[in-house]
Amino acid sequence: MKKQYIVIVGCGRFGSYVANIHSKSGSSVVVIDPNPGSFASLSSDFSGFTVEGDASEFAVLKQAKLDKADLFIAATEKDAINIFAARVAKQHFCVPEVVARVYDPEFTAMLADNGITAICPALISVEQYFSAKPEQSERKS
Repeated sequence: MKKQYIVIVGCGRFGSYVANIHSKSGSSVVVIDPNPGSFASLSSDFSGFTVEGDASEFAVLKQAKLDKADLFIAATEKDAINIFAARVAKQHFCVPEVVARVYDPEFTAMLADNGITAICPALISVEQYFSAKPEQSERKS
């Protein structure tokens, strides 16, 4: 993994896991979350920084030095915040690589049209289900 400056919004299961992996690889990582207790999910060897705040506030994104980021990941539990923050990262801060997790599959095309990679757990689950499901013709009667 290339060492990068990475800003991650949301320190839940997904966000903290990604932050821990990038930190362990030597990248500089900043994690933003409005709940300071969520930072407990970061590993004891996490070497990055944390910012307590709401990622839908421009000042919080500036505080995380988003203008310096190589990668931005929006990983909150709310599609609206992830979409807003990802679009601001891409369009205003010109972050080269932007990823947003969204729960509603309807948003994936709109994000792609804006140069944002969408991760949609519902779509990933459906794809995995159908790739793992034996074909009808292979089943024994």
